[in-house]
Amino acid sequence: MLELVFHGAVHNVRKSHTSAVVGLLLNLVQSVIMLAGFYLMFAFTGTRHVAIRGDYILYLMSGIFMYMTHVKAMGTVMKADGATSAMMKHGPMNTLIAVGAAALGALYLQALSAVILLFGYHALVKPITIDQPVQTVGVLLLSWATGVAIGMIFRAATPWQPRFFSTISTVYSRINMIASGKMFVANAMPTVLLSWFDWNPLFHIIDQGRGYIFLNYDPRYSNIEYPMYFLLACLTIGLMGEFYTMKRVSLSWTMGK
Repeated sequence: MLELVFHGAVHNVRKSHTSAVVGLLLNLVQSVIMLAGFYLMFAFTGTRHVAIRGDYILYLMSGIFMYMTHVKAMGTVMKADGATSAMMKHGPMNTLIAVGAAALGALYLQALSAVILLFGYHALVKPITIDQPVQTVGVLLLSWATGVAIGMIFRAATPWQPRFFSTISTVYSRINMIASGKMFVANAMPTVLLSWFDWNPLFHIIDQGRGYIFLNYDPRYSNIEYPMYFLLACLTIGLMGEFYTMKRVSLSWTMGK
């Protein structure tokens, strides 16, 4: 099963391009464009100052990497091969392997992109220091895992109303451009605004991640327990929904689309 998941992950990485290297470069370009966009936006609006003493580009990278990892994991899991896919005609294949391969492929691309960009910035522009690297990696994995769990829910619900839940997943991704809190820090937010963001597990993950990355930042309005409980709840609901849908899904559903 692990071998099938590995080969499935390789297949998913090469979906965007036949060459895995080109696929990685495309993902890198997407991250760089988002990083440059936020940098220019903050520079022109005069809101570059943040409540974290540390490297400003690292501050932007910390939010973008976790956001991208979360959203990409959700999208790939949601669109992974289902019970009516042609891949399921092969005996060893099942939906668990397809989901695992999609999730692993997304993690590989995002983690490698983050390492390359961080190393390039450290070597070519300015040396950077991450205060607690092990905990930072753990938080990045948590952003990936919550994305997988939410993707499982959308995956289970999509066959019943494909257009509706596809739109909802897109709206969720767009809302997280702001609601994830990657453009600001929780400690600097007015209390009245926190209630608009603290429902979001990604908001807690990014804020806690910055607490591990920066020596001089101690998050006071977020916690790591909430995303973990959210992960367990969504994963349980997603697996139950996937099992229910898989037992009732019909080939005619895809033929009628």
